[in-house]
Amino acid sequence: MPIPEDELEFRFFRAGGPGGQNVNKTSTAVQLRFDARNSPSLSDPVRERLLKLAGARATQAGEILITAVRFRTQERNRADAVERLNGLLDKAMIAPVKRIATRPTLGSKTRRLEAKGRRAEVKAGRGRPTLD
Repeated sequence: MPIPEDELEFRFFRAGGPGGQNVNKTSTAVQLRFDARNSPSLSDPVRERLLKLAGARATQAGEILITAVRFRTQERNRADAVERLNGLLDKAMIAPVKRIATRPTLGSKTRRLEAKGRRAEVKAGRGRPTLD
């Protein structure tokens, strides 16, 4: 579920790393800011899961910050940041499956107890012999 462009805020700045003189002149690094807490595009459960998945990338105000400096062009870094946000959203859209509690069957209980008994007999037989 892609987020509308008007809800995303981009800030461009100079990146370090390889790139020669170009890296000193151009602002190729991208910081994407998405206000998840106030976004009308998200339902409440998805919003909570998204903020939990974001971890350290989420601010106290409920904004998600993604910094992309992987590529040497601004366009590719912008696309990378949006792609990473969409990946987080895809994970947040999946609702966790509730575990249904079940009880062990009578047969599995008896098999477990019989195996315990056999194991106890084997271990008991390992002791020192008595002088009867």
